[in-house]
Amino acid sequence: MVTDIQVSIFSATSKTVILRWTKYPGAASYKITVAFKSSPSNPIAFTTFGPNIVMGSISSLSQDMLYIFTVEALDASEATLSSASTETSTAPDMMDPITTVKPKDSRTLMAEFTLKSGATHYIIRVQNTNGFFREDKVLTSPAQIKFLTPYTEYSLSIMAENNMGRSQPSAPVTAKTVLPPPQLSTSSPSNDSIVVSWRPVANAVQYTLSIYKFGFNDQVSHNTTNTNLTIPGLDAGSIYVIKGFAWDPEGRKGEGSLYTNQTTRPPTPSSVNVSVVVNNNVAGLSVSWELDTNVDGPIEYHVMSDQNITCNTTSSSCTLPAVGCGEVHTIHVIASNDAGPSHPSNSVTFITFPCPPESLVLVEPSEGNCTLTWNTVPYADSYAAFIKKGDGSEETCNTTHNNCTYHCQCGYTYLMSVLAVNSAGGSPEGEVLNHTTVPCCPEAVSVSVVSTDTLEIMWAASRGAELYETRAADSSEVILCNDTAPVCALSDLSCDSTYSVVVTPCNEISGCNRACKAHTKDTAPCMPTNLLLDQRNSSISVSWTANNRNATYTVSADGDHSKHTCTTTGNSCDITELPCGSTYEFSVIATSTAGQSLPSYSASLETEPCCPVNLTVDQVTQAMTNVSWSHSKGAHSFITSLMSPRGYARCHTQDSHCLMGCITCGTNYTVTMEAFSHSGSVSNCTYQGFSSSACCPSGIRLYRMAENSLRVYWRSTSSSHSSIAEMVGSSNNYTCTASPGENSCDVDNIQCGDVYHVMVSPLTPEGSKVLFCPQRLYSVTCSGSNVGTVIYRGKRSVD
Repeated sequence: MVTDIQVSIFSATSKTVILRWTKYPGAASYKITVAFKSSPSNPIAFTTFGPNIVMGSISSLSQDMLYIFTVEALDASEATLSSASTETSTAPDMMDPITTVKPKDSRTLMAEFTLKSGATHYIIRVQNTNGFFREDKVLTSPAQIKFLTPYTEYSLSIMAENNMGRSQPSAPVTAKTVLPPPQLSTSSPSNDSIVVSWRPVANAVQYTLSIYKFGFNDQVSHNTTNTNLTIPGLDAGSIYVIKGFAWDPEGRKGEGSLYTNQTTRPPTPSSVNVSVVVNNNVAGLSVSWELDTNVDGPIEYHVMSDQNITCNTTSSSCTLPAVGCGEVHTIHVIASNDAGPSHPSNSVTFITFPCPPESLVLVEPSEGNCTLTWNTVPYADSYAAFIKKGDGSEETCNTTHNNCTYHCQCGYTYLMSVLAVNSAGGSPEGEVLNHTTVPCCPEAVSVSVVSTDTLEIMWAASRGAELYETRAADSSEVILCNDTAPVCALSDLSCDSTYSVVVTPCNEISGCNRACKAHTKDTAPCMPTNLLLDQRNSSISVSWTANNRNATYTVSADGDHSKHTCTTTGNSCDITELPCGSTYEFSVIATSTAGQSLPSYSASLETEPCCPVNLTVDQVTQAMTNVSWSHSKGAHSFITSLMSPRGYARCHTQDSHCLMGCITCGTNYTVTMEAFSHSGSVSNCTYQGFSSSACCPSGIRLYRMAENSLRVYWRSTSSSHSSIAEMVGSSNNYTCTASPGENSCDVDNIQCGDVYHVMVSPLTPEGSKVLFCPQRLYSVTCSGSNVGTVIYRGKRSVD
């Protein structure tokens, strides 16, 4: 498949356009036709090319006009095989030469030219004789030509350009760049001058520097052929703005340097003043001076002492830290800014506060007067002594000497310190002397007897006393007591003696006050000794040994429920009418105006025990009785006796009853008792007589009688008692009675076929039977319906 011919613009100038096309098969020639775009059907020119040509030009065109170009492929008969069209504008025409070239700085030229219609931009061609060549694209006039070499001559031409191409270069013009700026370096050697220096600028024949004070419009210029310049007569601490430029041999002014700011050194501080300040208990020297308000920029001040102490600040004062007492400082102040330091201020000599006095000593030449002394110290004008009493009050003594006298009281602690003073102030706190005066003597002293050998001493607490020494002395001994409380008990004192008692207050610091007065006190009487008791019937005689000067004696007999006393000034006394069965403790107490003695050692005595009020004898068996009695006060054990002509019975016990055997039945007994106390004293007691019960019958027999009757027979032991016979069976009981002197009785209608318990007992006159007679066991058999054989089965005691 054959493709249509393709055409494109290769290049264009203001008069000529070069086209390029593709080769078409079978083409014998190629024809280019041109017409204005506004009249495409009216060709204004044409040209033809051979079959092997694919690029061709068409000339004699007008500048900056829009054309349409048609390329046709023709066969041998010049018939059109294929065609294609394109359009373009011609380039601008050659421009006029650059009208004006001026140097802007040492590396830039400013070019002015006439603008060309149809041009979209411009090309400025820059070259020199050293082989430099450069084309700069610019958009409008004037245009800057940058990055050139200072003080160099250049040739400049200009071309207009649009999208189709550029015009021919214009006729060239020449221009020369100016000298570069000097690189300024500034400093301020003093507070009224500035030194400016720079490196030499090649080809420069002269330099000009201009200077003005910041904030002011007055500018001063200085010319020189040197590379440095000192500018005098300036204001201290002020900012000056400096600029410089070089002149070339042609008399042209070179590029100006950048503005350089330089501050002159600050003015010298004046009116320096020094004082002492204290911060956190550390003293320093506050140094101040006057500030010059007409200076520029920050200024730092350096304060220096010849004692190697410094401080820095940006304000009008500064504190030299940690100064000591009694120091002499020579001080000066220097101001500094970026330019350097000022001249030092006038030196100020300052003496710090004096050191505190040492070797404080207190003397008390007389009671109540104290003198405080100390060593003098250098640089002190006067002294202030502070005396602070323990109650919070304070006294001040101002003097130019080294001692002070003040009134001091007993029992106080005084804290004393001394300050040395000069114009700089007072010395630091120094030695504090702690002095405690002797404690005051106690008041309201009372001495009392609290026991036979003990005195209790009480007093009001005295000021300043930490310890009290209490001393009691008689003719033979001294007793001491030390305590912190305002009370003391002195014990183990001699009885019936007179003591001198002194309370001496003391403290650890000042010692004891030995000037306190004494108090006298008698102790209680001595205890009676060698107590003796002599019992005389119901009276007790008590005697003892007495060794007191003047005493009354009281004898006490303390019993269970009673107390008996007697009083005397001698050494014996009788106590009477003591009850039976009691134990008494006997003691003696001596009494005087000083108090009571201890009771003597006690002696015990028991009175005879009391007899029991009631005694009862009960017969338990025919040969045994139970004797019992009521309480016996004071009795510890008893011997009870039953006596008769036929014999006796006796028992010894601590209980209130006892059993007695060997009792003869039917016998009258006398009853006696001996009551014993713990100590063995005895009372004999007699009671109403006792008669034992009648004797029980013996030889009991049972005989069968007529008509179902039985006879009970026994051997009688007494003819003065009636008797009763009892038969007890499993279902029937039978009794019969015999009169005194009889020894049998009959029982009728006996039920046979049973076993019977048979007992015969004597009867008392009151009709009661003796309960402890023995029983016999009989079986009564039946013979038909009648009583049969009576069989003895044995004896049985009473249950």
